[in-house]
Amino acid sequence: MTFPVLPVLASPQDSHQIADFSVVGQFVVPFKSVNISKQFLQQFPREVSVDVDATADSVSVDQIVELLNNGIRQVFINESQVEDAIFTSGLPSARFAIEFESDNVSAKILETAASFVFKKPLSKDDFKKFSSSENRTIYVKTDSIDQEAANKLAVDGYFPVIDAKKLTSKQSESGKVSISELFTSTLSTDRPDGLFTTLITTPAPSYSALGVVYSSKASIQAAIAEKVGVYQSRKRTEELWYKGKTSGATQKLVKLEKDCDSDVVKFIVDPRDGYGFCHLDNNFTCFRDGQLKQKDESFGSGLSKLDNTLAKRFESAPEGSYTKRLFNDEDLLIAKLKEELDELIEAGQNKTKDSSEVAWECADLFYFAMVWCIKNGVRLADVEKNLDIKAGKVTRRKGDAKAAYVQKKVPDAAKPEPASAIEESYKMEIINANDSANAQLIKKALTRPVQKTADIMKLVLPIVQQVQKDGDKALIELTAKFDGVKLDSPVLNAPFPQELMNISDDMKKAIDLSISNIEKFHAAQLPKEKVMTVETAPGVRCSRFAKPIENVGLYVPGGTAVLPSTAMMLGVPAKVAGCSNIIVASPPARATGKLTPEVVYVAHKIGAKCIVMAGGAQAVTAMAYGTESVLKCDKILGPGNQFVTAAKMHVQNDTQALCSIDMPAGPSEVLVIADENADADFVASDLLSQAEHGVDSQVILIGVGLSKDKLNEFEAAVKKQAEVLPRKEIVAKCLAHSYILLVDTYEEAFDLSNKYAPEHLILQIDDAPKYVPDYVENAGSVFVGALSPESCGDYSSGTNHTLPTYGYARQYSGVNTATFQKFITSQDVSEEGLKSIGKAVMTLAAVEGLEAHRNAVQVRMDKLGLL
Repeated sequence: MTFPVLPVLASPQDSHQIADFSVVGQFVVPFKSVNISKQFLQQFPREVSVDVDATADSVSVDQIVELLNNGIRQVFINESQVEDAIFTSGLPSARFAIEFESDNVSAKILETAASFVFKKPLSKDDFKKFSSSENRTIYVKTDSIDQEAANKLAVDGYFPVIDAKKLTSKQSESGKVSISELFTSTLSTDRPDGLFTTLITTPAPSYSALGVVYSSKASIQAAIAEKVGVYQSRKRTEELWYKGKTSGATQKLVKLEKDCDSDVVKFIVDPRDGYGFCHLDNNFTCFRDGQLKQKDESFGSGLSKLDNTLAKRFESAPEGSYTKRLFNDEDLLIAKLKEELDELIEAGQNKTKDSSEVAWECADLFYFAMVWCIKNGVRLADVEKNLDIKAGKVTRRKGDAKAAYVQKKVPDAAKPEPASAIEESYKMEIINANDSANAQLIKKALTRPVQKTADIMKLVLPIVQQVQKDGDKALIELTAKFDGVKLDSPVLNAPFPQELMNISDDMKKAIDLSISNIEKFHAAQLPKEKVMTVETAPGVRCSRFAKPIENVGLYVPGGTAVLPSTAMMLGVPAKVAGCSNIIVASPPARATGKLTPEVVYVAHKIGAKCIVMAGGAQAVTAMAYGTESVLKCDKILGPGNQFVTAAKMHVQNDTQALCSIDMPAGPSEVLVIADENADADFVASDLLSQAEHGVDSQVILIGVGLSKDKLNEFEAAVKKQAEVLPRKEIVAKCLAHSYILLVDTYEEAFDLSNKYAPEHLILQIDDAPKYVPDYVENAGSVFVGALSPESCGDYSSGTNHTLPTYGYARQYSGVNTATFQKFITSQDVSEEGLKSIGKAVMTLAAVEGLEAHRNAVQVRMDKLGLL
């Protein structure tokens, strides 16, 4: 809400004041006046948000939950209520406004998303700090306030909380604060005429943008006072433009808002039925929509248009028409609702699972459901308001259906008995890829879930900025906040203390063996000659040589996880490549406050310069930009959660960082190609080793020429192994969105695999080696044959397990020795060389209009007498 005042109602029954100030869009009422129920908000206009002030009452957590579950936007509590209401209960802090007696706010409360309420304005520094640079709403609640003081608060970014009895919607009234004067005092403009750009929209449910006009302070104050659309005429600057005063296309003012910079005003208006906003009669909006070409045409689209159309037909549908029958014949309408619900269910359960058919049947059901609503006096905006209330609930019901709707059907004699719930939980969806009717299902199976990076980036950027600004201090604070560990220094420098590498002999042997194999494989990737030179033309020698990237940052996830393998897969190639400074970043464990000893041991073995004891976006930022203790890195590598990925993507695109990354990242994935002779236990183990990574892991099995018995054997093996896994719940959820694709030939299998471009490709087929490399176009790493599980590559075989996911295997390689190198070219041109290529260079430079380029060759050839 951007109208800078929160009116206080004595009671929700103050209908006159609600009507007078609803343009503000928000009210607060005392807890003692509230008789909460699911219908409570219906007594307020649709566009209004309601808060409850419980600071003067003894209110229980259960009562707060009931308020929030029934649509109250936020509950005002005092500082003494915070521990029980927020920290102990676990309720979302964003649903609270905390009232303080002074400007002393604890660090713990500052970490919440709650709004703050003070008795008087803060210092500028405190306002910036407490408002989180205006991302947190700051209210000022005072018993005595006049127009000047209210305006000053609003201009400074506060929301004054004022008794509605002390407010007026008039332009001025003795002894009262004018809300229009308060609103306009906060506006700014850079226009020479002093007007404000104004966006006009309709209210829920369509929220149609009607057009853009201009407002003045006088027009805004008139609009608020008269509750209609009033704007500033630019043709007759001395006049206000009362929309529809002559044409009849009047507007009821519903709500007024302004943008975050206070230089754009938004009017939410309810147009007169049958009239548009545009001066062209055929258009509902000023964007030539043509929605009023027909006399009885409704505006909007989708459900909002249906809502308007049905409301009109309820009043004027001709006798005998189908719509009139539906409104008048309740039995017919109920029958149609049941019929369309059944057809929607049937469309979703159809073996072809045609999404377009589901959409078609759902639209039919919506139509008849809206007829039922309109018949009973309910509009779409009412439904949406209830959806908003449900979406805002802070507790959830168990969600079971009523007994009458879960009675078991008698199984059809022609159909097998349905599988039990446990059996179904480890099932993968089977698709016959040779059936052209399944094209959409195949596309769905090969499509990764959408990654919503924009939302994550909003959370990551403040962390990046904090570390850039405060360096080591920020790392220490963020490690305490996110990992629960208090550090004196964020960096552990080499040589590392022996007590931090206290691991078993078996673990040391496993790590040493793995490092040895990884080092052999990656050393073999080094260029065979120090400088590769080719004479491209007589006297022209072109060379290429590799140099290690000097400073590299290796991110190793930690905390609750133990991932020495990631440290090995990143650290060994960096060591082989000859990187001068290897920086490892890994967060300490919450339980012990220390780094994972296996990771410290690997860091010691690879010659790491130090370990940054931090995780998440803060660790990535420290390595990208550097801090007092952390060396700035030229490249950052390693997997992590969505916050790590977002931070890596950010620093890669920030020219101030001058830092590259290894590759984009997504959920881990495996694709197994198996045939009739594949060992079912092996296949199941490979699928499950990937599924246990997380519910978002991608698991696909492509079966080549499988018999029904073999397919059943695969499914039985998956179920048997899954049931005894410690992470079986995660496995079940992963397999629920995983697929088995059935094909007839190996060529078809590899074609699907190359389209998917998996991170891990496992070949459990006859004579598997003959298909590599010719049949494999896109894959991160290939595991050839029945005895080559992905696990070997993850740890000890020698290949790297840091691989491209999300289909990036089409254009990225997995981490390798060259990942830690840069390749520099050189050229040595002799007199003979200039004679060979000089004229060609001048000709090309001339055609591109680069005279200095051409001249650089000409002056040399002139002196040598070559022209």
